[in-house]
Amino acid sequence: MNGSRRPVPAGPPGVSRRIVLAFLTSAAGAVGFAVTYGLGGQTQWEGICLAVAFAGLAVGLAIWGRRLVPVGGYVEEHEGFTPAPTEQAMTAAALTAPDSPVRRRGLLAALGVALTALGAAALFPLRSLLPWDRTRPVEALKDTPWGPDVRLVTSDGRPLRPEDVPANTMVGVFPEGRLDAGDAPAFAVRLEPERFARPPSGGHLGGLVAYSLLCTHAGCPVRIYLKGTGRLLCPCHQSSFNLYADARPVAGPAARSLPGLPIEVGPDGFLRARGDFTGPPGAGFWSRP
Repeated sequence: MNGSRRPVPAGPPGVSRRIVLAFLTSAAGAVGFAVTYGLGGQTQWEGICLAVAFAGLAVGLAIWGRRLVPVGGYVEEHEGFTPAPTEQAMTAAALTAPDSPVRRRGLLAALGVALTALGAAALFPLRSLLPWDRTRPVEALKDTPWGPDVRLVTSDGRPLRPEDVPANTMVGVFPEGRLDAGDAPAFAVRLEPERFARPPSGGHLGGLVAYSLLCTHAGCPVRIYLKGTGRLLCPCHQSSFNLYADARPVAGPAARSLPGLPIEVGPDGFLRARGDFTGPPGAGFWSRP
């Protein structure tokens, strides 16, 4: 049974402005996401910008649908897919009326700006999937801040001389200027060269050697040094490395030797690296098939 149809609501003053403001806020959030991602990315701010973009779009569409879109005041049984002539006439009148939503050009333009900005912002993360000017993940894991002429410093930034590493003492070292690099921690220790069963992969300076501090099982720092034995223990899963056999694992779950760090004495008398680690530091699970 047909009933009377409610007229198209004109909406209270300011509704259109609120919708436009919501859509422009959505566009601003999308632009903010794109700018943040383009400048290097910061997870928290990217999330906030996306939340603002989607929230603005949702608020704008909700207000538009509740306050400006006409609602039907009739109920009828479905009699086919072709609307009745009276219904077609009512639809045409609603779409061509001066206050019809589709004739509010400002609202449609603001919606277009919001959707365009959000769509453009969504394209930025695709850059991470492109190979241009990007290093393969496995290759990136092999590169650390260590390199030729990088000085070895302590945790407080003090450069080391060879005499600063006494016998049977393990000294933590870092690349100068990059104390915060997670893949760079290493250690220097003075051993007895005549006891080497295998030569150190990074070479040695009268028994002074340097290796990565990160266990090759799960990346824990190997901090327990058994003086006189040349054994280094990982406190996390009890892997044991023999420094006299090029830091080869002799017990525990670790299956790879600690990467060596080639060192030399610079013209200033301080210890310097001759290059990067002899292998990828830390856990090696990423390289397994």
